[in-house]
Amino acid sequence: MAENDEFYAFLDINPLAKGHTLVVPKTEVDYIFDMEDELLEGMLPFAKKVGKRIEKVVPCERIGIAVIGLEVPHCHIHLVPINGIHDLDFSRPKLEFSQEEFAGIAEAIRNA
Repeated sequence: MAENDEFYAFLDINPLAKGHTLVVPKTEVDYIFDMEDELLEGMLPFAKKVGKRIEKVVPCERIGIAVIGLEVPHCHIHLVPINGIHDLDFSRPKLEFSQEEFAGIAEAIRNA
């Protein structure tokens, strides 16, 4: 969906909301606080650009940001369209989209 020299952004396959996106460094790092400072400093500006695109496509009050770090052994940031604090509750049931729906969402965000 989005990429630069240091990061990827792609839709979460188990989303809390339409447009739920992961921002992942290309450098393999398990824990966000083990990242080199320079890499960490670049992650939020990249996530901001992606989040602004998501806002243009998915109606929401804000883009919530979560770093949990327990699901997989690779650092990542969740960008989740939210309208209230409970929209970031990861114990909620996940949404299901077809491959075509995922492709359409990703294309809309990419083109925003």
